[in-house]
Amino acid sequence: MSDFVKSHSGAPAGFFACEAAGLRWLSDVEGGVRCAPVVSVDETSLTLRRLDSVSPSSEAAAEFGSRLAVTHNAGAAAFGAGPDGWDGPGFFGPLSQPLPMSLRPHRSWGDFYADERLCPMAELAAPRLDASTRTAVDSVVARCRAGDYDDEDSPARLHGDLWGGNVMWTADGVVLIDPAAHGGHRETDLAMLALFGCPHYDAVIAGYQRVRSLQPGWRSRIGLHQLFALLAHVVLFGGGHARRTHACARAALAV
Repeated sequence: MSDFVKSHSGAPAGFFACEAAGLRWLSDVEGGVRCAPVVSVDETSLTLRRLDSVSPSSEAAAEFGSRLAVTHNAGAAAFGAGPDGWDGPGFFGPLSQPLPMSLRPHRSWGDFYADERLCPMAELAAPRLDASTRTAVDSVVARCRAGDYDDEDSPARLHGDLWGGNVMWTADGVVLIDPAAHGGHRETDLAMLALFGCPHYDAVIAGYQRVRSLQPGWRSRIGLHQLFALLAHVVLFGGGHARRTHACARAALAV
């Protein structure tokens, strides 16, 4: 079996080691979602087992959902905490332009999401956001800090950047790549899957709920959980994502 090498001579210190730690942390869960096996890692590269893709199927999607629920259920030390044993920095975004991602732990999800995700990313995105969008995001932040979106769920073990491009459909089932792993809310990974589309999404959700039922109204909170990623897309790729960012913020405020 051949290997796949990701390399970037200008990568921030700890970038590849953090990714490797995330892959191992997610893979440690018995019966959980599979991740690309780590072969080796150094400061400028990460070597993984190469994956061969196949066409998605509803059966594979349902199994993926069930396995993802098992991974989430394995938990994390706190909201915002990084992979077990990792005390370095976190990162979010593409290899060509990774953004810093805090791994500071919090007791509540709302405080974590407001202070470690929305506020820092909104500050970076601010020059490309109009006043109404900034106001809407600020209002979501205030509601997060007030605990309006908190529930009794404990921190889930998240992939953290689970858009469709990081889901590899293989003959042995779904395998995940490129995590931004941390402890968070389980709805965040599911919302990320919906952000740019995921094959057989409803089958993923059905498989997930065979293992763990989602809180009532979870679909109404998809925009809330997509807001950080959309702000990051404004930072990385420009204001073309600002309109959707505004819509997600307004949707979050309607919950």
